[in-house]
Amino acid sequence: MKNFILIVVACFSFQFGSYAVEGMWIPSLIDMFHSDMKTYGINLSPEEIYSTNKASLKDAIVQFNGGCTAELVSDQGLLLTNHHCGFGAIQSHSSLENDYLKNGFWSKNKGEELACPGMYVTFVKEIKDVTELILVGDASGISDRIKALEAEYTQASLVAKIKPFNQGNQYYMLITEDFNDIRLVGAPPSAIGKFGGDTDNWLWPRHTGDFSVFRIYADGNNASAKYSESNKPFKPIKSLPISLKPKNAGDFTMVYGFPGSTYQHTASGKLDFYMNEERPARIEMRQKTLDLMGPAMNSDDQTRIQYASKQARIANAWKKWIGQIGGLKETHAMDKKKAFEEEYMAKAAEKTEWKTKYFGVIKELNDLQKEKGKYEFGRSMFIEYFYVGPEFLGFVMNFANVVNNYETLEAEDKLQAELDKLMKRQKGFFKNYNKELDQKIFNALTPLYLSYVDADLLPDNIASSWQRSGDRIYEKSLFLNQEKLEATLTKFSKKTVKKIKKDPAYNYALSIYKSYLTNINPGYGEYAKQEEALMKRYVEGMLVMFPERKMWADANSTLRIAYGKVDGSAPRDGMEYIHYTTIDGIMQKYDPENPDFQLTDRFIELYKKGNWGDYAQDGELWVCFTASNHTTGGNSGSPVIDADGNLMGINFDRSWESTMSDFMFDESRCRNIVVDIRYVLWVIDEYGGASHLIDEMNFVK
Repeated sequence: MKNFILIVVACFSFQFGSYAVEGMWIPSLIDMFHSDMKTYGINLSPEEIYSTNKASLKDAIVQFNGGCTAELVSDQGLLLTNHHCGFGAIQSHSSLENDYLKNGFWSKNKGEELACPGMYVTFVKEIKDVTELILVGDASGISDRIKALEAEYTQASLVAKIKPFNQGNQYYMLITEDFNDIRLVGAPPSAIGKFGGDTDNWLWPRHTGDFSVFRIYADGNNASAKYSESNKPFKPIKSLPISLKPKNAGDFTMVYGFPGSTYQHTASGKLDFYMNEERPARIEMRQKTLDLMGPAMNSDDQTRIQYASKQARIANAWKKWIGQIGGLKETHAMDKKKAFEEEYMAKAAEKTEWKTKYFGVIKELNDLQKEKGKYEFGRSMFIEYFYVGPEFLGFVMNFANVVNNYETLEAEDKLQAELDKLMKRQKGFFKNYNKELDQKIFNALTPLYLSYVDADLLPDNIASSWQRSGDRIYEKSLFLNQEKLEATLTKFSKKTVKKIKKDPAYNYALSIYKSYLTNINPGYGEYAKQEEALMKRYVEGMLVMFPERKMWADANSTLRIAYGKVDGSAPRDGMEYIHYTTIDGIMQKYDPENPDFQLTDRFIELYKKGNWGDYAQDGELWVCFTASNHTTGGNSGSPVIDADGNLMGINFDRSWESTMSDFMFDESRCRNIVVDIRYVLWVIDEYGGASHLIDEMNFVK
């Protein structure tokens, strides 16, 4: 209990005092870092930023479909997020007849807005510190205490979820509410929303209009409801006013969103593993896939539509990891990490109780990495191969339930429902599937996977049989022939189960999956459990021994605040970036022969007219700007808010030099990239002709 009190005091003391722009801060602790926000220029009170008693900025911000962030910009439920966050929905509604990816989509009225089945947004109603309630007893009872407390606070449409912070040294409860009727309202063509494509991804200067528009619908009582034609636009208690004011270097910026994961406390052994083994291997796996996808997509429109979302998803992490490794090496992150570890151990040696508990924890972490890191590596390679590589692998495993439980499903009268689900799933699969491309990916990735993973973790004899198995899979498998598969599902019987068990695709996928479950997952589970306990002790030592230092809890997909300023950067010798780009830069990059830099005729026509209206600054139309906010994945779509609480832009990326900030933040080089809200509005208004959406919004001039 003594250590618990020390930790809580330490966590609170870290929030006071002045510090740089590093950090992703818990909004409910706003009183503890608000004074520092004021030194950066914030004009809002703590209650205007986060409150559970009245409307505040948090009520205009949602987690978008579980992975991105979005913000409300009207009293009719209108949402803005990134184009790449809405990309899956845009792609799902696209076809050769209605190519919304290529041409964009703008609903002329609410009746034309497109339903997005399965899409949802999440509001955070309250964040409660429950550390004392969770850590009050024996560690073995933590899980039970979490479940009991979550059950106590979950009611009606509100869901309580408790998450660990600071490696389990703190616990917070988030009370949330989901809305499940989300509709696509508008999206620019990819020539705007993805301008620069993979070439510019993670780079600055940037000219990407990375936004899309959605709307939340609710029932007649303004409550959460499943999709229904009778639903009405949701009326929020708070939406963000939009600022058309000029921006200048040094202006205050706040990013309010849901950052996914950071790893600031990684020990040196783990950092070395990521920099020199795991990340390079994943990069190579994805490089092979991208090298095959690109030519196939460029040569055929159907394939381009089918693989647009997949290719973007794969390329995003691939390029990020390349920049991440480069940044960590350039800034000598390993030397800095080891220097801190020396300082940590020296501090632990000052007191007997500290030495007993904390002195050896770093060595234990690094020894564990050496001893059992192969399981983490095997798991990463399995994910890259099974879920990112050949698509048939994950697809056929959807049929395992009906194969393994046929008689039970039939006896419980659940068989037809399962078959209906599989029929729907196969339609979605084949809509976006190219067998020839998939076979090329299989042939490229399989030998790489086998070379990376230790032989004792792989299926027996796979090294000598995989090529023969692959030929049979793509020639004869029932699962890669839509006509045969549909007929099989229509006339499914006990004999069908026997047929599936002999199918080459099913057997191959099952062998890979079983080898993971049997050979890799148990070892990884034990490794992760040991690492978790050690990391909890390691971070506890930081909190107890260094109470004077700033410290923020690693991102974990919960609502956070990051703040900084509009700012350029000078990440390398002889290189200096200004803080904004303009529409002129789009035309300078325009290349009709390069898919990443093509433009529509309409865009070129509007550019030549040069009418920027109220959206101009000193005669220029800004497209993007950079700021010094600490962001990561999940912050995509986050609102970038000015000192008075107005929307300045939509966060969508970091510079390549900044991707290292998941592990180590460097104030001199780390910058987030934002699409200027004035460019967003110009595209909606002038390009999309959707002025009715502009009319919904509240502006501050």
